[in-house]
Amino acid sequence: MIKQWLNWRSLLGLVAVLIVIGTVFYSESLAKKIAAQERNNVAIWVEAQKTILNSSDSANLNLATQISSGNINIPIIETDEKDNISNNYLNLDTFDVKENKNYLSETLESFKDYAPPIVLVISKKPYIANKYYYGPSELLKEVKYYPIVQLVIVFLFIVIVMLAQRANYNSRQNQVWAGMAKETAHQLGTPVSSLQGWLEMMRQVKGNEAITTEIEKDVNRLLLITDRFSKIGSMPNLEEKNIIELVENMMDYIKKRAGGNVHFELNTFGETYILSLICPPLFDWVIENLLKNALDAMEGKGNILITIKDAPAQIIIDVADTGKGISKVNINKVFNPGFSTKKRGWGLGLTLTKRIIEQYHKGQIYVLHSELGKGTTFRIVLNK
Repeated sequence: MIKQWLNWRSLLGLVAVLIVIGTVFYSESLAKKIAAQERNNVAIWVEAQKTILNSSDSANLNLATQISSGNINIPIIETDEKDNISNNYLNLDTFDVKENKNYLSETLESFKDYAPPIVLVISKKPYIANKYYYGPSELLKEVKYYPIVQLVIVFLFIVIVMLAQRANYNSRQNQVWAGMAKETAHQLGTPVSSLQGWLEMMRQVKGNEAITTEIEKDVNRLLLITDRFSKIGSMPNLEEKNIIELVENMMDYIKKRAGGNVHFELNTFGETYILSLICPPLFDWVIENLLKNALDAMEGKGNILITIKDAPAQIIIDVADTGKGISKVNINKVFNPGFSTKKRGWGLGLTLTKRIIEQYHKGQIYVLHSELGKGTTFRIVLNK
């Protein structure tokens, strides 16, 4: 799928490049033709001006006047033989001419760079002439800018297609993950049900009370895991629960399995009851994953501090450990599927954690702070 997506992207890029190159060459050719036609039109206009100045024939004067007034697109500035600007200009913004004293001179310089003037000689001795400098019409400007506009359009088209391809790929990946999770829950259901039956039979035998109590805890744990996996891929029902109580319960659960060299601490800033709309099994999974990651990072020795702050519009939960920390290179990768610094494991714990918080609870989770050799702090932000 990834190779196919890359091939499509390469093909789209090649097509876009060919379109732009073809457009540039065509537009350049078209612009040259229009520029040549416009110079010819200016030359005709200058001849019309000459006729108006010199001819006394009424028919010629009428025709010359029509030609002179017919130029409404090409901007022209008239100067004398020494390039002194006269008051005769055409198709320029009169407002800019009045408001900016340097407008005509600056425009004249740009016209000089654009094309040589067309000269109308009035007298040879003494030499008197009018020079007519001109610039590109709006049509010619549009033709020259057209390749840039098309390049932007093609670029946007490619971006949209790539985003659509990526969204489609991500959607398929999500469907695969959801399907795997639900299939896992389904596969676990049968043996867990069987274990529950065997557990009831063991309870009927005297002397098995201590064993059945511990087995029941593990069976209940399997039921919880099955319930968690069954909720992946579908929007769970959110319930109003006390966040502090849920975190305390999960901390107690992990504490019993952490050993005596790990110190746990919970700071709620004096609060005992903070309500939030959550899915308890999935939220427990989040806290469990973060605590297990902290234990792995500390390698059985250190401190874990959880702080829960009831802010005006949010609930902020920080899980901090004194473990080995995360390098700066890996901080942006910790939530990626398959990323893990451990020898064992699939690297899906933090990926599922991020999905649960951001997609199912519309919250945020990120690495607040991490320093090698000193520890890491993960932050969860839940909206009230």
